[in-house]
Amino acid sequence: MQCDIKNLYQLEDARGRISWTDQYPADVLEAAENEVTARFAILVRNKKSFDSRKKLEIHSIVVQSPLLKNVLVKDLKNYPGVTVTLKRLEFGAPLNPFVHRWSELKSALAAETHEETKSHLQLLYSILEAELKDIIAARNDHIENQVITFSHLWTIFQPDRRCALKFTQGDYTKHPKYGPCYSLAGQRVDWDGDRFGYAHTQHLIPSFGGTLPISELEVFPLEFHPNQRKIRAKLIKRGKVFEKYHGYHYQSYKAFALGKNHCGQDIKVTVDSRIIIDTFAFGKFNPNRVPVLSNLTLKSKSETSEHDSHSSEQFSDDSDDYDDLPNGTGVQMLDDSKRIPLNDEQLTHCAIIVKGYALKIKQWLSFFVDEVKPIVWSDSAFSSLVLPPAQKEIIRAFVSAQTKYKDNFDDVISGKGKGITMLLSSGPGIGKTLTAESVAEDMKVPLYMMSAGDLGVNSAEVEKTLTTILEMVAKWNAVLLLDECDVFLEARSAHDLERNKIVSIFLRTLEYYEGILFLTTNRVKNMDPAFQSRIHIRLSYPPLSKSSRTQVWNNFLSRGIAHEINPADVDKLAEVQINGREIKNILKTAQFLSQHQELPLRYDHLKTVLDVEQGFGVEDLE
Repeated sequence: MQCDIKNLYQLEDARGRISWTDQYPADVLEAAENEVTARFAILVRNKKSFDSRKKLEIHSIVVQSPLLKNVLVKDLKNYPGVTVTLKRLEFGAPLNPFVHRWSELKSALAAETHEETKSHLQLLYSILEAELKDIIAARNDHIENQVITFSHLWTIFQPDRRCALKFTQGDYTKHPKYGPCYSLAGQRVDWDGDRFGYAHTQHLIPSFGGTLPISELEVFPLEFHPNQRKIRAKLIKRGKVFEKYHGYHYQSYKAFALGKNHCGQDIKVTVDSRIIIDTFAFGKFNPNRVPVLSNLTLKSKSETSEHDSHSSEQFSDDSDDYDDLPNGTGVQMLDDSKRIPLNDEQLTHCAIIVKGYALKIKQWLSFFVDEVKPIVWSDSAFSSLVLPPAQKEIIRAFVSAQTKYKDNFDDVISGKGKGITMLLSSGPGIGKTLTAESVAEDMKVPLYMMSAGDLGVNSAEVEKTLTTILEMVAKWNAVLLLDECDVFLEARSAHDLERNKIVSIFLRTLEYYEGILFLTTNRVKNMDPAFQSRIHIRLSYPPLSKSSRTQVWNNFLSRGIAHEINPADVDKLAEVQINGREIKNILKTAQFLSQHQELPLRYDHLKTVLDVEQGFGVEDLE
């Protein structure tokens, strides 16, 4: 084996097939770049042009002058894909960085005082002006008229502009559905349940003919907005709201939200209920729907002000120097009290949606920040509950004690037996469900309502769903209501093994639940003995007495209903032996009747509805 090199050379035939030979090719020219070309400040590579206005056009430019590089370090600062400090600095056509930073280059040329640097800069400027004059003139013309063509879209999207979306890159592409498009890649500040960071996002601008006002584009740079200062202030304000909603929050929402259907496609869902904002829980139960975040770029005041001097969009940055943060820390510390607040630039980039759970429709959704509202609590909910005073006092005492002292008692097995279970039994419409609703309202905590049908039909489904729900509810410190739970409470038998499994799963899971659970049933006689030891208090609701019905009638009539019903009328109505739900339904129907007649609600309206209904003892009202 010889300690030497043997060179082989590529040969290509007419059909493009490759072979190798040790014969040096006769048609090889000398290398264009050598010691001679290295002495020039700039190398310009030209190629044949197919533009009818010129013979040649620039293929690429190689900047070799250290003096020029010192200027471009400032002018092209933070431009994606450009590292000015490289020994070999090459720019390929269509020379996008110089189009986007043309005004900075002109300013640098006018301000330069060093003679040799100014001559090198003038040389570069002359080359670029000759090559880019048409595109720059078109860009300036479009901006002056506040319109744009599809082919010139790229000229107004400058990477790293500080907008509601941090634009990073754009390119023309062909979309399988929308055809030719301009694709914009950007970043927005998002929260993953643990920390703030930048999430990747993409927008498409479909092809259009002629010109279009820039402000009518679905996405456009903030600098072209007619009310830029007002919009920026609004973005910062909304960003602060987004930042505030990190962690867990119980709120109200009335608008459409964004979700996924069973095929994973984006859908709009109408929501009119209370919601729980909790990105951590959202990610736990929907791991594929949480964005992957990159660390926020934190800069010192000097770096920020230096960059802003090259940007037409000014931002104040009140943050300190964070260069010494440990790798991967970002802005989210383990201790939330030490979390570094987002600065104004990051606030403008904040996402417009927060993630959470809609309690009424039981779906994980993304909610628009602007539509999230505080809950208007009903302070009279518990006091208006029609129950004997002793029962109400027991319920309040149990709930209050569980909230304050649940960690003071534990079973032999850690984490077992910390919850409290109350069984409410009676006929329909007596107030079982209302009791749980009133307790949750009084405690100002979420109420999670479910029925046996929500848990599934087989034991495996029930176990999975029940475990998930109990984990969610305990984390949110919510009140859990399992309505009409007869299927779980009935005694097990030797003939229905599947139902026996379901009851066993329910009993075992319940043992480790740490929250407040209300069970309601209309049939309590055939209860499985195993439940007796797991229920802390059993409340039986007797049928409503006349005085209770009077209170129910008065409670409903006092809720803003325009009426002309006096106490004597209420006394006569209370004689009819009906439950609370039937009273509510009768009142609602009678109110529709009065509104149709454009009259206040009167006794005659209620009597008409009672006459139409069967079995209510209407003769008692005569």
